[in-house]
Amino acid sequence: MRRPAARGRPVVVKVGSSSLSAPGVGLAPDSIARVAAQVESLWEAGHPTVLVSSGAVAAGLPVLGLTSPPADLPGSQVAAAVGQSRLMESYGGAFGARGRVTGQVLLTRDVLARREQYLHSREALERMLDLGVVPIVNENDTVVVDELKLGDNDRLAAIVAHLVDAAMLIILTDTAGLYSSDPRLQPQAELLNAVLHTDEVLDELWRTSSKGVLGSGGVATKIAAARMAAWSGIPTVIAPADDPQVALLAATGAEVGTWVEPHPAKLSARKLWIAFGLPSSGRVTVDDGARNALVANGSSLLAVGVSAAEGEFVAGDAVEILDSAGALIGKGLTRMASTEVTGDLTGPLVHRDDMVVLV
Repeated sequence: MRRPAARGRPVVVKVGSSSLSAPGVGLAPDSIARVAAQVESLWEAGHPTVLVSSGAVAAGLPVLGLTSPPADLPGSQVAAAVGQSRLMESYGGAFGARGRVTGQVLLTRDVLARREQYLHSREALERMLDLGVVPIVNENDTVVVDELKLGDNDRLAAIVAHLVDAAMLIILTDTAGLYSSDPRLQPQAELLNAVLHTDEVLDELWRTSSKGVLGSGGVATKIAAARMAAWSGIPTVIAPADDPQVALLAATGAEVGTWVEPHPAKLSARKLWIAFGLPSSGRVTVDDGARNALVANGSSLLAVGVSAAEGEFVAGDAVEILDSAGALIGKGLTRMASTEVTGDLTGPLVHRDDMVVLV
């Protein structure tokens, strides 16, 4: 199942706050240097590499005299504002010592939700890689509000992997990879060497995992990111950040961490944008007949097959499509407003050309 990343194609590396810092200490220079060395080793191996890095809030805490992240949004924004420049300064020094230039890229969900800006973001990242610059990507926590948040840098990394058509997504974390259950609670938990993105064990881990302490992520967000990358045809390796060789080993196809096998056929760029770049304005639940038509026959979603609608949306908005059990089966651009769905309208609510089926 494992295979090396194609030489010449980009790799995206994501590292979280807990792998870069410690409570009350801020950024750990040794950790920053280790990440820079790993990314540089990928460049030297022929993989232009994007680094998606958390750590802005953690970097700002000790400067503000805090030992834990603020509970309120303005407090977190201040910590991010203070810490982001320190994070980039640390990376700039670590990469500069290796003769590599870095560039800061701050994104929010509203930028990626607009098709034109989505494409501009891709062009900017590609140009930086062409010039030998390491893009260091983070969510713009200083100005973002909850309604515009991507939610975590794991998902952001998956979106960036799609933007640059990456050969591999490598998520560095503070564990050896994904386990069959929580190893802190179940000593017999086994490290998962390789899994398909559709494996049921991932569903169970997603349901039972909890968030990290310093970051916004956790096992659930890493699974969600791996599945997002899977629909771009991109494999994901979830591996330990404290191993100085792990990123390069992952790119060579070595058995490190957990390999998540992607979908065999990737979606088109437009459908990937609908699925993962565009925020949902609501959700609709469909009956069993409609589900079968969508999944088995690739049909459009007719209004008559919708049993319930949630949220407020208008024609052109993105909506999630759920089956009668509440499971997500797809996402698409609606041709009706939420107020019309329960009426007597006929015709497609979501046309097949504007829909992504994710099962």
